[in-house]
Amino acid sequence: MLLPLEGVIDLHLLRADPSEVTRALARRGVDANLIEDIVELDVVHRSLLQRQETLRAEVKAISKEVGAAKKAGDETAAAALAEQSRRLGAEEREAAHEAELAGVALRNELLVLPNIPSSETPDGLGEADNVECSRWWPGSESGAPEPRYEEFQRVPHWEIGEQLGLLDLERAAKLSGSMFPLFRAQGSQLLRALGSYALQQHSDAYEEIRPPTLVLTETLMSTGHLPKFSDEAYALERDGLWAIPTAEVPLTSMHKDEILKEDELPRRFTAQTACFRREAGAAGRDTRGLLRLHEFDKVELFAYVTPDQAHEAHMDILRRAEQLLQDFGLYYRVLDLCCGDLGGSSARTFDLEVYAPGCDQWLEVSSISWFADYQARRANVRFRPADGGSIQFVHTVNGSALAWARIWAAIVENGRQADGSVVLPDVLSPYLNDTVIPVR
Repeated sequence: MLLPLEGVIDLHLLRADPSEVTRALARRGVDANLIEDIVELDVVHRSLLQRQETLRAEVKAISKEVGAAKKAGDETAAAALAEQSRRLGAEEREAAHEAELAGVALRNELLVLPNIPSSETPDGLGEADNVECSRWWPGSESGAPEPRYEEFQRVPHWEIGEQLGLLDLERAAKLSGSMFPLFRAQGSQLLRALGSYALQQHSDAYEEIRPPTLVLTETLMSTGHLPKFSDEAYALERDGLWAIPTAEVPLTSMHKDEILKEDELPRRFTAQTACFRREAGAAGRDTRGLLRLHEFDKVELFAYVTPDQAHEAHMDILRRAEQLLQDFGLYYRVLDLCCGDLGGSSARTFDLEVYAPGCDQWLEVSSISWFADYQARRANVRFRPADGGSIQFVHTVNGSALAWARIWAAIVENGRQADGSVVLPDVLSPYLNDTVIPVR
């Protein structure tokens, strides 16, 4: 299914001020020549559409003249006009074909054009330019020093998981190949407890959803995952379906092609799903344990909002994700991603990274993004202002709260004791038989 051109990017803005769009996207490293090509394609496409409409109008007018000539008994004039109509009809069909080809070319260029970054997004072209906003650790509010880790906490989670019977990566590989996890016993219970705790914490304001795991191509296109990231997605070609890389995908299209009322906004959803990613290009990067997986569980927070509500909704998801990390007692930092490190659909993103002492790494566990109307244009989700003004596209915000595989790893590494047992966060006790995983 082809998205309408107005559902790809704000063409009115591009037509009105191409130099401003070029300047804004240059902050993301987008070549100015690409914008120039799109503007030229748009001019050609509109010119061809105009020619098609002009020819169609001429054909209709001549058809009326043919009828009038026949009514007057002037068969010679009627035949000449009919021949002229056939010739113009062929030209119209050719113009329509050329317009369609130009439209497809324009659409293909627009589909991979990233979102315009927020003016507040830091400049920079890579992760080295991301801005660290803050750090938190237990006691940091009262001036406690940064954590110091004991030698027994410097054991990676994959070793702890094997020693305590929590993680069986060897059998997982036997079942599905590399980079798929198999949790066991209290390891599996911990994973379930994390999701249950988070969903309960969000239930005050977010409607819990259990969306399908497989979605249509147009659903994956709405978030901007297609066509750019097709190599990283799992496709079921026979059925025209895709395994979701995040619950963001189905949640974004919950109200596809609908017009909401302003007083219905914000509409907030949360969902826990399995997420599937090929992790293309991961070769040479650390893929041990749970650091980089093809399948993992994640709780997502998502909201449709008005433009005026967007900032507070974005901050609400950030606060909730941070609160979970604090509840688990994990040392974390907040990064404000620079323009060059943003996901293609995002206008502004904050990443949360937890410190895992056994891996001795900062692990990204959440990306919290404001997309402005970029995704809503693709999904065609709009709202009717309460004051009766023109119908507008909603804004979308979403974030992980949280991605569990790396949280699992950080909790197990942080909670390891001198005797090899693992102490789990107290807040999870209602969902666990025991918050201590003993040595076997």
